[in-house]
Formats: sequence, structure tokens, C-alpha cells
Amino acid sequence: MDRILSADSTPIAYRRQGEGPPLVLVGGALSTAATDAPLAALLASRFTVVTYDRRGRGASGSGADGVSREIEDLAAVVGAAGTGASVFGMSSGGALALEAAAAGLPVGLLAVYEPPYTPGASGLRFKARCTDRLHRLLAAGDRAGAVELFLTATGVDPATVARMRRAPLWPGLEALAHTLAYDDALLGDGAIPAERFAAVTARTLVVCGGFSSARARAATRTLAEALPRARHRTLTGQMREVAPQVLAPVLADFFARDVYVRQAS
Repeated sequence: MDRILSADSTPIAYRRQGEGPPLVLVGGALSTAATDAPLAALLASRFTVVTYDRRGRGASGSGADGVSREIEDLAAVVGAAGTGASVFGMSSGGALALEAAAAGLPVGLLAVYEPPYTPGASGLRFKARCTDRLHRLLAAGDRAGAVELFLTATGVDPATVARMRRAPLWPGLEALAHTLAYDDALLGDGAIPAERFAAVTARTLVVCGGFSSARARAATRTLAEALPRARHRTLTGQMREVAPQVLAPVLADFFARDVYVRQAS
């Protein structure tokens, strides 16, 4: 992997593959560049795809955390990707992409898949409880508990979590547990920051799965309505863990529009 220094000199590791217009993929909670590899491989025939290890993960450095730092990291990666790079964010990675665009990061086009906002009174209470418990678990050094909290909060049933704890992948998840606080911070109190996102000027595609929870589907529609130049798309039969082979053609068609616009201008 290549590395680039973020604004605070934290090294951020990234991988580039394919040929074509630049496209940066931003992973969600407990993910690394390797997590995005299957989707990147499917898009690499049409784009120069850049995946990266977010701060505190994989081959990237830790440094100070915070939303502003993660925005700086993404800005560095977008700069390395090339002029006019488009961005796709998965789950909380979508929240990061939106925050960066709202802060003025120039992107060609922007797409997000189910940023896990929880608008509404019950959703905000749920988010507050999860945030409080997450910080208490991390402060106590209970990395396994923090991962379990995240999984159950996102709808994974306890029996599946119990099986995951015995699987070879579990130590890798625990190693990333501290970064759950970063993703939690990106979501604020769980409400969609409509006033801040009014500054997002990029054309944006907001995607959800047709089999995702009613709350998740409703949140993506509310998000699309809050963005000045957004449209909404539902992928039939998909859930929170979307199949890369289903998502890739949708993203490719959307991001290819940027090529047409540039050629026509």
C-alpha cells in the first residue's frame, strides 16, 4: 500500500487499482481497505479505485481522533486520487463523506449507502444509550463488549454474535474496537444534520436496501430530501450488508455520468 500524510502528519495507507476516472471508497465501522476490496475489484474496470485504511486501522497511523481529523484524512486521499475524484461511502463512511463534502471538500459525484442516522425521538434516545455504553466499555478496556454492542445495535442477533466470537475473524474486530468511537462521533446525536448538509453541492445518490429495516430505509429518504442535489435509490432484496455485485453496477452507472459531463463541457 502507498501512504500519504494527513494534515496532522498521521500516515494514511491507501491502495489504487484500475484505470479511469478517480473514485475513492470510504469504509464503514470495523472495516479496512481490505473490506472494500471486492467492491473495488468490480469497479476497477471502469475507474481508478482508491481504497484506504481509515485512521487507527490497518496500516494507517492513529494520531489524534475526531471528525475534523477524519475529514482531513479523506481530503488527503482524495488529493492523491486525482482532480475531480468522486466518493462513495458505506454506512458510517457515508456520514464521513457527507461531512467532508459539507466542509468544502471538492468531489465530482457523491454516493452513500445507508449512513446509520437514527432520526426521531426514539432514535435519538437509542443513539444516546449506545454512545454512553460504548464509551463506558472502551474506557474499561472491554473491546469485545464494544464490538458486541456495535453488532447488536446494528441488528445482528445474539446467537450470531456468539458464533462470531468463536470465529477467526473476531480478534481482528477487537483490534479495531477503539475506532467505533470515531464512527459514533461522525453520527453526532443520530439526527440528520440538514442545515449543515445544505452546503453539499455535489450531485448525490443515496442508496438503501429493500430488505433493510424500516427505520434505515426511512432515514435514507429523509437524508436524500435534506441534500440539495440528491436522488434516492432502493436496491431490491438487499440489506445492510449489501452484495458488492449488486451495488457495483448501480455505482458505476451513477459515477460514469461525471465522465459524460466532463467530456461534454
